[in-house]
Amino acid sequence: MLKFFSRRKGQKGFTLIELLVVIAIIGILATIVLVSLNTARSKARDVRRISDLRQVALALEMYYDDNDAYPVLAVCGAIPAALAPTYMGAIPADPGTTAYGYGAAAQDYILRAILENTVPDGSYAGAEYGCGCAGATYYCIRP
Repeated sequence: MLKFFSRRKGQKGFTLIELLVVIAIIGILATIVLVSLNTARSKARDVRRISDLRQVALALEMYYDDNDAYPVLAVCGAIPAALAPTYMGAIPADPGTTAYGYGAAAQDYILRAILENTVPDGSYAGAEYGCGCAGATYYCIRP
């Protein structure tokens, strides 16, 4: 058996076992990198969603300063187009497959995004204007 693993004098190259071990190690390392990359991508999308909601909240406050009321939407729907282009360059879109939610009365509003990971501390939990925020992945902003 030892003769099988030993090299004959003058032979150059790798044995089949050595090549298989190296290929297995490379495969394991590639798998670890791809799993980490997917986690980082989902976290990056969540950070973008939170940033988008904060920008919309800022635009809503500027709208409120000019009009003494928020754009009214009694049911949870899309972010109002009245914010663009005066208060925002463009209405942001969710980077995934879901959509942002918005509901408001004249003096109050709620913005909602559905995250891929658990919600960070400090988000609002509850439901108003049809925008439920009680789930573990719902991120909501109120004034």
